[in-house]
Amino acid sequence: MDPQARIEAPPRSLEGTEQAAPVDLVKLTVGQDIALKGLFVLAILYTLHAASEILLPVMLALLLTLIFSPAVRALKRMRLPEPVGAALVVATLVAGIGYGVNLLIDPATEWIARAPRTLKQVEWKLRGIKKSVQDLNEAAQKVEEMTSVEGKKDARAEGSPQPRLVSRIFTGTQSILVSTASTIVLLYFLLGSGDMFLRKLVRVTPKLTNKKRAVEIARTIQYDMARYLLIITCINAGLGLVTGIAMYLLGMPNPLLWGAMVAVLNYVPYIGAATSMIVLSIVSLLSFDGAAQILSAPAVFLVLTGLEGQFLTPILTSRSLTLNPVVIFLSMLFWAWLWGVIGALMAVPILMAFKILCDHVDALAPVGEFLSGRHADPV
Repeated sequence: MDPQARIEAPPRSLEGTEQAAPVDLVKLTVGQDIALKGLFVLAILYTLHAASEILLPVMLALLLTLIFSPAVRALKRMRLPEPVGAALVVATLVAGIGYGVNLLIDPATEWIARAPRTLKQVEWKLRGIKKSVQDLNEAAQKVEEMTSVEGKKDARAEGSPQPRLVSRIFTGTQSILVSTASTIVLLYFLLGSGDMFLRKLVRVTPKLTNKKRAVEIARTIQYDMARYLLIITCINAGLGLVTGIAMYLLGMPNPLLWGAMVAVLNYVPYIGAATSMIVLSIVSLLSFDGAAQILSAPAVFLVLTGLEGQFLTPILTSRSLTLNPVVIFLSMLFWAWLWGVIGALMAVPILMAFKILCDHVDALAPVGEFLSGRHADPV
């Protein structure tokens, strides 16, 4: 064998080891990148949950700004300055909400005060079903006693002090009032500022073509979102009005309260209609004796919500403003887990705003297609 070949062989092996080292380094870097992204997502979720008292008024004010900004622009075309127009719109909104709350607070308080007696009436009317459930519970308890090793209860659970109901109600009411005031003040400033944020976005955009594109996207998103929220608000208000009239004709007590409940809960797809159906069924069960009368109220509401969901909403909202039902349900679960009932009410508007943004940004177009409720073309 040639001696030079033996001398040149070791450098080749060293070169191979030098090339293999960066591969392990790259794998370690990718793992660290994935871990950092995961921690970043968890930090965002924790921040959204911890800062809910601040973020909820901000998000609600932004959504209300999209709804009422066309009214402020219309007043501006009538030579009314934007701050004055914003004050007029906000004052009208507050007066309307105050009138509605004043109109509904008495029947709502009455039903809350009647809750214990109402439960007893429901229990008496459903005594046959309750007897079957009791028998099933007794049988299950006997099986549990036979199979359990130790039947003593945990004494620590009995001794744990519970907060008083009055203090919890006072704390919740105070938090709601502070959030409502913050939302109203922020809404006024957002409406009164007009296109200030859009002008600042154009100013910080470096290129002229990017400026034109940014203005076009911002205008389109604002228009589509305002149109969607306005249409949905009108549909929900119409459904609540028709439901209230139907409950009045059927002889249901406090028809205005149930109409307002339906209008608010209809912002939450599927779950809102199901909740309204359950409440109306319970009220009908308590108010009437005959089977036909008891079933009349939930049956009429079922027809009304079916017409709204299957015909009215698809006709008034274009196909570009439809969402994937699975994504809607997952979005409601996520925002309800994060922000409670208010989060569930805001889930669909937030999802729609993100979907409209994806439709007008080329890089996010695949995400917008996934969120869309349009049927995919056959392969």
